Amino acid sequence: MADERIPTVIADNAHIVYRIYGSVAPGANSPLASLKRIVTGKKSAAVREVHAVKGVNFVAYRGEAIGLIGTNGSGKSTLLRAIAGLLPVERGGAIYAAGQPSLLGVNAVLMNDLSGVKNVELGCLAMGMTPAQVKERTEEIIEFSGIDERGDFSSLPMKTYSSGMAARLRFSIAAAKKHDVLLIDEALATGDAKFRKRSEQRVRDLRQEAGTVFLVSHSEQSIRDTCERSIWLESGVIRADGPTDDVMKEYETYVRK
Repeated sequence: MADERIPTVIADNAHIVYRIYGSVAPGANSPLASLKRIVTGKKSAAVREVHAVKGVNFVAYRGEAIGLIGTNGSGKSTLLRAIAGLLPVERGGAIYAAGQPSLLGVNAVLMNDLSGVKNVELGCLAMGMTPAQVKERTEEIIEFSGIDERGDFSSLPMKTYSSGMAARLRFSIAAAKKHDVLLIDEALATGDAKFRKRSEQRVRDLRQEAGTVFLVSHSEQSIRDTCERSIWLESGVIRADGPTDDVMKEYETYVRK
């Protein structure tokens, strides 16, 4: 059927728990004490659990761009990391995803001692492009990022870049490939208005290429411009899930209280 909706990400009662290891009594972290805890299955008294995401349920479909909104510490970035497979889901829940979701965050690591061009080449190869594809796309990626608009920065080491330049290059590399699921954490908040416009258009292009995009951003305008659906996460719980305008109205009423 032409109008069939194809799921790409399913969160089924997903719980994500962080464990924080604090100060302990002398000897409590010795090899012998650690081995004893492993054998007995007993937790250290100094381990504190933080229940960051609590029983989240949703289905994302091919061709959707979904905004994740919520106040600081609400669990948005944690949920993205779990969708990407970087954090385990606990308490009997699960997250299922089509293919391998790609997480793009402002803190994504590139090689600081290598030039922008070399980072583009390595990044594209790591995403599975052939050397011929990399050669064909490198100039286009550099141009999209805009890092050469004020000089030949693409030939300089990444450590000479501002944080905004590095973030723009990360986005440009990740967005050069078609993704089943692309997870964007704050990347659209970097750069000038011209780059944000290009980035938002690229998100729309990815959707048309039958991908699914999740966007975490503190910019409500970016969410409104790129996402037709939004999920409001607060204290690890979904408070609303639906059309962006409707969810934004609920969220704005909440933050004004």
